[in-house]
Amino acid sequence: MKYGFLASTGSARQMVELAVEAEQAGWDGFFSWDGIAIGAMEMYDPWTILAAAAVRTERVTLGAMVFPLSRRRPWKVAREALTIDHLSGGRLVIPVGLGAVGDGGFSKVSPEVTDRRERAELLDETLAIMEQAWSGETVDFHGKHYRVDGLRFEPRPVQRPRIPIWVVAAWPRPRSMARAARWDGIMPSLSGDQERQLGPTDLVEITGWLRERNASTREVIIEGVSPGDDQTWIDEQLRPLADAGATWWIESRWEQPNDPATLLARVRQGPPRI
Repeated sequence: MKYGFLASTGSARQMVELAVEAEQAGWDGFFSWDGIAIGAMEMYDPWTILAAAAVRTERVTLGAMVFPLSRRRPWKVAREALTIDHLSGGRLVIPVGLGAVGDGGFSKVSPEVTDRRERAELLDETLAIMEQAWSGETVDFHGKHYRVDGLRFEPRPVQRPRIPIWVVAAWPRPRSMARAARWDGIMPSLSGDQERQLGPTDLVEITGWLRERNASTREVIIEGVSPGDDQTWIDEQLRPLADAGATWWIESRWEQPNDPATLLARVRQGPPRI
């Protein structure tokens, strides 16, 4: 299992410094997040944070949890991601999802799309265009929402065949799962059940579903909060998830306390390695 840390709060400089601290403390990944206007929270552009982190670190995987690509132009995202892939020497992943419509960047602007089905269509078309853009071949794409005629991207990404893509998937929704199965990583959630967290039994079913369909998915990403160096918690809570197929644990602290000092202290403790 690999271990990542999400910078859920702090100034732009504090987030970049957190990436440096995470690498020094032995974490495998550092993640920003993508929001426009959510309550009174301070937030910063994830591409800018990741670009700065790319030149300040040497080893950690970089990404943002998660990019709601339905509100971003595919060709612009392809170029932004390509740039950070090169800045980092091939350490970028692209976690994607439909996004939270509670973000004012969806609900308080026009003509941003809020319909779930349409956002899913936009996401699928965006991913298809990005894959073509990173192939080194000329992009020709005629979809329901986007059209690309003879666009070519140079250079190709450092990573081959392309930059890895992780997809949020609602288990057991067939369309949502099928989307994740086409790409490199799945970030599973429980569809329609907000009363419990996803557990080892669910993961066994999910990974079994993926194997039966010969899915491209190789990474299974779980978000949560750990107490740090508590070996009992690791053995009782984290090890069963790894045994059930989880390959990444992303430490994601959204509830209080999640101030910059608390995040820094937790990062310095290091990952909850099994």
